[in-house]
This record gives sequence, structure tokens and C-alpha cells, in this order.
Amino acid sequence: TILGETHEEEDEILPRKDYESLDYDRCINDPYLEILESMDNKKAQRYEAVKWVLVFAIGVCTGLVGLFVDFFVRLFTQLKFQVVQSSVEECTEKGCLALSLLELLGFNLTFVFLASLMVLIQPVAAGSGIPEIKCYLNGVKVPGVVRLRTVVCKAAGVLFSVAGGLFVGKEGPMIHSGAVVGAGLPQFQSISLRKIQFNFPHFRSDRDKRDFVSAGAAAGVAAAFGAPIGGTLFSLEEGSSFWNQGLTWKVLFCSMAATFTLNFFRSGIQFGSWGSFQLPGLLNFGEFKCSESDKKCHLWTAVDLGFFILMGIVGGLLGATFNCLNKRLAKYRMRNVHPKPKLVRVLESLLVSLTTTVMVFVASMVLGECRQMSPSRHGGNDTLSLQDVSEDVNASIKTFFCPNETYNDMATLFFNPQESAILQLFHQDGTFSPVTLSLFFLLYFLLSCWTYGISVPSGLFVPSLLCGAAFGRLVANLLKSYIGLDHIYSGTFALIGAAAFLGGVVRMTISLTVILIESTNEISYGLPIMITLMVAKWTGDFFNKGIYDIHVNLRGVPLLEWETGVEMDKLRASDIMEPNLTYVYPHTRIQSLVSILRTTVHHAFPVVTENRGNEREFMKGNQLISNNIKFKKSSILTRAGEQRKRSQSMKSYPSSELRNMCDEHIATEEPPEKEDMLQQMLERRYTPYPSLYPDQSPSEEWTMEERFRPLTFHGLILRSQLVTLLDRGVCYSESQSSASQPRLSHAEMSEDYPRYPDIHDLDLTLLNPRMIVDVTPYMNPSPFTVSPNTHVSQVFNLFRTMGLRHLPVVNAVGEVVGIITRHNLTHEFLQARLRQHYQTI
Repeated sequence: TILGETHEEEDEILPRKDYESLDYDRCINDPYLEILESMDNKKAQRYEAVKWVLVFAIGVCTGLVGLFVDFFVRLFTQLKFQVVQSSVEECTEKGCLALSLLELLGFNLTFVFLASLMVLIQPVAAGSGIPEIKCYLNGVKVPGVVRLRTVVCKAAGVLFSVAGGLFVGKEGPMIHSGAVVGAGLPQFQSISLRKIQFNFPHFRSDRDKRDFVSAGAAAGVAAAFGAPIGGTLFSLEEGSSFWNQGLTWKVLFCSMAATFTLNFFRSGIQFGSWGSFQLPGLLNFGEFKCSESDKKCHLWTAVDLGFFILMGIVGGLLGATFNCLNKRLAKYRMRNVHPKPKLVRVLESLLVSLTTTVMVFVASMVLGECRQMSPSRHGGNDTLSLQDVSEDVNASIKTFFCPNETYNDMATLFFNPQESAILQLFHQDGTFSPVTLSLFFLLYFLLSCWTYGISVPSGLFVPSLLCGAAFGRLVANLLKSYIGLDHIYSGTFALIGAAAFLGGVVRMTISLTVILIESTNEISYGLPIMITLMVAKWTGDFFNKGIYDIHVNLRGVPLLEWETGVEMDKLRASDIMEPNLTYVYPHTRIQSLVSILRTTVHHAFPVVTENRGNEREFMKGNQLISNNIKFKKSSILTRAGEQRKRSQSMKSYPSSELRNMCDEHIATEEPPEKEDMLQQMLERRYTPYPSLYPDQSPSEEWTMEERFRPLTFHGLILRSQLVTLLDRGVCYSESQSSASQPRLSHAEMSEDYPRYPDIHDLDLTLLNPRMIVDVTPYMNPSPFTVSPNTHVSQVFNLFRTMGLRHLPVVNAVGEVVGIITRHNLTHEFLQARLRQHYQTI
């Protein structure tokens, strides 16, 4: 459900979806106010200490999730490659390579099918999860994105996706997994496992959950790359919209806990040396260094900066091309695949797996070159020896289809885990021909673009790094062979190529720079990586947005940017607000509340009273003018149509008294045309929805002025609060005073968090529709408001910095004239209103 009206579609074939915004509005029963009022300093310190314990626990659990994924990915991948390698070696001599291909297909299709099943169980587990977490941290609640079932399906699905040979990475889903851990662990309850319930409600609010999700997302980045500082910056740059200094320190502490937890267990398991801390992340780039015997070798020089800038431009162009193709594929899937039965999505994943497996096998057998082992492997020391790099690089050379003392360079890249292939490109010198690198880059580019978006958990970081590393090694080989630049260190160019392509795809700068520096453990790479990423981002932004922003837009999520453009200051709050308000009175009948809640999807309602002492309304031409706020006839008709639907909807209320009352005033015929409706209103034959004071009743004698009175603003009441009041029967009768109404505490109001009951699921047969609800004890009496003449930039900054859901527009005499929600501040909506503004000048 959405907070405001859907004003326009994103695309004629891609209708805007409805998303709920997180509840950051301060209300009179705010948990912080209630807790702090009952605390002394020592209790407040203990309360803050619990937060530190929780962020540490989030980091540890995220590290353990990464350990689980990494262990089983290595287990399944090694099992598959061992079986396939022995089969290929045997069948190379016997001529039964088709049997080897069938064995490889059997492994890959089985793993991919299992990954697709995980997505069928929890659809939001598909993809990397970064767009969804970015939306959540921006203030939009995507249904199911942080549930326990999601992290289980995500972790299990991504290990099957990677083991199945798809061109995906496990680092992206680690961010989503960490965010889910951050959202669920501090709640001390689970919707999936209802028996897990502890009486600790202190952090059960959207504000706290958002902060813990920020810490969990940062811990996921830290565990994936061994980069705690980079994870903190990622959460700041790409995630959270609302940040504070205290949160920064907690997020960094959580990232450190995740990094060292994963490092401790991986180092102990792999090397048998517990406490040595040798493997900081799932993806390790290894150490970049020149051979001591090669005096001419340098990691990079000032001359190389020019080549790095050119590589950044090319990387931005390649990234923009990748994003454009993937966007077209995503639109095609949304139009032709997603509306069909879920089995079609599974078949698409199997088709991608089948195509990828066949192309990899055929390319390694037909297009790979049999190259001689490096002389340095046999004792030479004139180049970087394979003995100077990690054991993974030594063990990852493949001799498929090649005679003794030679190896297959294409198979070495394809028939290895992606992390091993990256290490090959970073640390082996002169072992890949330009033709092999070109073909590998082209195949990986196309297949990874096709793969990202299918119904399996999948990451994009590692495929982009591997594709860019091949591009960088190709540039290094060409500069050495055709220009004669012998001082070039190929590993540096591979790293810069990886940064250029990844930056061109995701358009990150600060956090990605720090992630790559921490992963290489080489601070001297800071300047070239930063320059390359900035150039790649600027180049790519000239054509389209980053891949995550593209998928966010395709989902129709009202994501808010960091700031608006300068030209938007031509607009005022009155230009972008929603003037057709749905409101409630301080004392409202149950029949009215049920009608409003069942016929609207808004998540907050202004609490108003009619300003009878300040009425200055009259009809003038086609406009109704009230206190300098003008409504055209079409706006009046829209409001009247909404009121008619609400009145009709009251027939569904389970009370014969209400049905009889509605039948007396509302006909059952088809609704008249708009002009007839306006005529009925002018002739005083139209009944508005009965949001009335207890002593008022609908009157057939109401005029146009009486139906659209000025409304004095008193506060905001949330939908969840109204539904809870109805569910618990909080009301009083006409013969009683409002003081006799039961009072609910904050714990009782938030008992159902985060799944509040739906109005359509409530059993209201025991409630008398004539009973009255006093909403004043539960509304927010002092929300942020703006004047109709406020600049849009000021509205936007207030909305972003304060984490608002709704922003009422109140004129100089205290009358509410409109409301602003996230949808009114999206880039597309502001652009449309700006075009209307220019047309009316």
C-alpha cells in the first residue's frame, strides 16, 4: 500500500507498484519519549549499551552467514570440478567429451533448479537484494524484504547459483543477508517462527530497525570484501537517507565484528591456524608486488594515469551499455515472463544455465590456446613467478584438451571459481593471449548481463570485477606488445580495468574506492582507483543511471535522491501537494472510520475541524476559492467522487442499522456523469461521507460552501493506529463523555508491530457504527508542516533530513490545504510538475 495517490505511471507497460513507507513520524506515544521519561541516567546508559551488544551480535551473525555460504560454495564447486576434470582428462583420450558435457550439465542444472526453488518460496530473495535494501534504507518498506524466510532462501539460493556455474557472485546477496540479520535479531521475535518471542519491545520501531539494517548491510559488505571501512561508507553512500554521528560508530563496530568473525573461522578452517587472521573476506585480491629481481617493474607510474583515465572512459561506456541491455531485458521479463506461471521463471533460469554451460565448455575446447608453462615456474626469476602468488593461483591452472607441459588459458578462466579467475588475471604475468582475453570478455559480458535479473539469488560485484579484469589485462597486453611499454605491471591494469567496469555499472565512488583499497591492502592504489571510478561514473551518468537505480525505477519505488535540481526552486509546495484530502475529525463515528479505511490506501490522515468562524468560500466561474487556495472544477468533482465511493462502501459494514441508513440516502443505480454529479451538489441532493461531530448528522440542505469548508489542522493520525483502535474496541457512546473511552498504552498500540491487522480482516460485528472514537490521545499533535509558498528544495530537505512520511501543507490561518508524500517528491513527479509550470507561464 502507498501513502499518497499514484499520480502517473512509470511506463505504459510497467505500472507503478505500491509500496508502504516506513513510519518515522514522531507521535505522541513515541517509544523514545515513553522510555526516556521513565529512565534515569544509569538506565539510559544500560539502554545504550544494549545497542552496542546488539550491533556486535549482528556483525558476528553476518560473518557466520558468510562462512556458511562460502563453505558450501567451495564444497559443491570443488566436487563438481573434480568430477568434470577427471572426466575431461579421461575422455580427451577416448573421444567421449560429450559425456563430460552431460555430466557438467547435470551438476549445473540441478544446482540452478534448487536455486530457483528458493525464489519460488520467497520471491523477494531473487537478485542481489541491493536495490531492495537501498529502498528500505531510503524509507520505503518493500514487503518481505527483511524476513527470516528471506535470508534462509537467499543464503541457500546463492550458494546453489554460484555452484551451478552461473555468472553471478555471492558478495551482493551478503549485503541483503546482513540487512535481514540486522532487522530481525534486535526484535527478539519472528513472524516465521512464532514461538520465538521475548518480552523486549524497546527496539520494535521503524526508526530503530532502520539503524540496525544500516549496520547489517555494512557488515555484509565487510564480510564479502574484508573491508569494514568500505562497508560503513557503502551504507552511508548507497543506503541510508538519515544518518547521525552515533550511528556511524555503531555501523563501523558492526562491520569490524563481521570481518573478524569471518576471518577467524575461515583462517582456522583453511590453514588450521586459529587466531591467525589471514583471510579477511570472501573475496581476496592478494598482494600486488613486483619481483625483487625486476628493477624496471613498478606497480604504476605517473605516465600510467593517462591510460587509467582512458580506461575509466571506456569502462563508463561499457557499463552504460551493460545497464541499457539489462534494462531492456528486465522490461521484457516484466512484460512476458513475470505475468505467466512461476514455472516459466524456473524454465528461464534453466535455459540460462544450459546456454552458459554449453558455451563455456565449447569455448574452452575450441577457442582456448594451449600455452607453455611460464619459464619462471621452472626456476627462472626474470618475471613474476607463479610461486610468488597464492597457492590458489598455482592450483587453478587447467590443462584441459592440451598436451603435457602446456595448459589451456581459456579453461583456466572458465573452469575455476570466479575468485580464482580474478587472482589469475591479477597476479599471473603474460599467460593469456589477447584473443583469449577478448573472447572471454565478450562472453562474460553478454552472459552476465543476461543472467542478472533471472529468478535466482545473484550478485553483480564479482562478475563485473572479473569482466573488467579481463578488459584491463587486455589493455596491458596490447600496450606491451604494440607500444613497447615494458614497465607496465599487468596486475595493476587488471585491477584498474575491474574498477572501471564495476564503477560504470554500479556508479559508486567513495565506498567502492575504499573497498578496493582495503581488498588489495595497497594504499598507493588509492589515487588511480579514485580517478578511474570518478571518470567511469561521469561517463556512464551521461547515458543512463546505475544498475541498481534502474531496477529501483522499474519497480516504481518512490526513491528520493540526495537533493533536487536548482530549477526545481521554481516550484512551491502548493504546486506539488495533493489537494484532495482524506481527513478525520477529533471525534469520529466508527461508521466513518470504517468507510475511510476501506476506501483509501493512505497511511496517515489529517485530524481537522471545520473552520466555521472563518468561512470565505464562494464559487467564481469554474473555481472554488477558499483563503487564496484555488480548486478547479475537476478537483471538486474528484473530491465528490471519492466521497460518493466512501458512502457506498459503508453498505459493506456488518450492521443492519448502517445498511438501512445508507439505503435511505444512496441510490444503487450506476453513478452519474461528472457534470450531473456537480449539478446534484449544487442542487443540494448529494450526501457527503459522514465524518461528523457526535452532535451532527447529514443534512440534505448543505450547500457547496458547507461541503467544502476550510479545515483547521490539529494533527496526524496513522492508519495502523486507527485500525488498532477499532480492533480493540476503543470508543464511547453518544450518551457518554470522551473521558470514558479506554486508553491504550504504547506497548498495547505497538503489540502487533510490524504486521498490523488489515481493516478488511477485522470482525466489526460487535461494534455499534454509531459509537464514537476520540483520536486525540493517539494523534501526533505537532508534526512538521510547511506553508503553501515554501520552495520545493526546502520541502525536499526537510523531508529527507527528518525522515518524514507525510508533510501537511498549512496556510497562514492554520488550515490544511494539502499533503505531501514521497510520491510528490520523486524526480519523475517533480519533472512533470515543472513542465506544467512552464506551460502555464
